Amino acid sequence: MSEQEEKAVNPIIDEEHEKRWYVVNTYSGHENRVKENLEKRVESMGIQDYLFRILVAEEAEVEIKNGKQVEKMKNMFPGYVFVEMIMTDDAWYVVRNTPGVTGFIGSSGGGAKPFPVSPVEMESILRRMGQSDKKVVVNFGVGDTVRILTGPFSGMEGRVSSMNDQTQVASVLTMLFGRDTPTDINYNDLQKVED
Repeated sequence: MSEQEEKAVNPIIDEEHEKRWYVVNTYSGHENRVKENLEKRVESMGIQDYLFRILVAEEAEVEIKNGKQVEKMKNMFPGYVFVEMIMTDDAWYVVRNTPGVTGFIGSSGGGAKPFPVSPVEMESILRRMGQSDKKVVVNFGVGDTVRILTGPFSGMEGRVSSMNDQTQVASVLTMLFGRDTPTDINYNDLQKVED
């Protein structure tokens, strides 16, 4: 029986042996330490076949200090670490019992395994970090009018002033307080306005 036939017959095997993203809760401010601890445990316990990528979701933020622009990394989700893993009993045990980990998000407790992060949500996070492999094909370009679909500017229209295909973010000029104001929006959250 092929692997696909086996998955069709027994969907539980699919769940048990599929690589997915999970969210691990940590003490706030200890995210990078937990990431290091997990990476060390993966090596020392030989579970490279079950734990893959471990991410602290950070994005660059520009600050002005003493009149100079300084770029620093800002944690997008304080107190959380993303772990790409196959949810086996051993892998689950290792992650749960890593120093600094307080539990998994999406677990109802009582020994119940957690739910994975949806692929769409994880793709959005990876794209914000510039680590996405998937490229979004868009039908708009610089100078086009677009509608913002989500977030605080949802429903607003603006003109695309620049596009970054690596991060898949467009700078959109929206009218705020009578002035064109640039706002960075993910490609997925924009829709071209037809003339």
